[in-house]
Amino acid sequence: MRTLVLNAGYEPLAVISFRRALVLVMNQRAVVVHTDEAHPVHAANGTWDRPSVILLTRYVRMPRLHRVPVSRRGVLRRDEHRCAYCGRSAMTIDHVLPRSRGGKDTWENLVACCQRCNNAKGNRTPAEMGWQLRWTPTVPGARGWVVRGYEASVPEWDEYLVAAA
Repeated sequence: MRTLVLNAGYEPLAVISFRRALVLVMNQRAVVVHTDEAHPVHAANGTWDRPSVILLTRYVRMPRLHRVPVSRRGVLRRDEHRCAYCGRSAMTIDHVLPRSRGGKDTWENLVACCQRCNNAKGNRTPAEMGWQLRWTPTVPGARGWVVRGYEASVPEWDEYLVAAA
C-alpha cells in the first residue's frame, strides 16, 4: 500500500510507502488526512489506521518544471498505453512525421503505437496511409507529471490530484 504526500498548501508532492508515512506521522512531521480503514496496521505494541493521504506540517516548495522532458515511458504514459491509430494496447512509440523526413523527438510528434500499426505505417505519414490520429499529441502539463507514483493512483487521492492539475 502507498500513501500520497501533500505539502502544507495541499499540493501533491510524492507517493511513499505506508511505513514511511507512519514514521512521519509518529514523529509529528505529518498529519493523516485520509485513512485506509479496510487495512489497519498491526504491530506488537498496537494497531494504527493505515494512512492513505498525509499532510506535511511544514510547507515544502514544489519544484517547478518549465518543460517535461520527452521519454518513451512518458509518451506511453501520456497516451495511456493506447495506440493513437487503432486504439489497441501499445508498447512502442511512433513519429507522426518520420525522422527521415525531418520529424523531431517532441511531445507533439511522438505517439504511442501498437506493433502492427507501427510496422504498417513504416516511413509514411498518417495522411499518406489514410489514417487519422485519435487525439492530438500535446505536452503534458499537469502537476501529476511531477509526482512520482501518480500514474497508479487510488480513488481516495482523486480530490487532491484534481486540484493540482
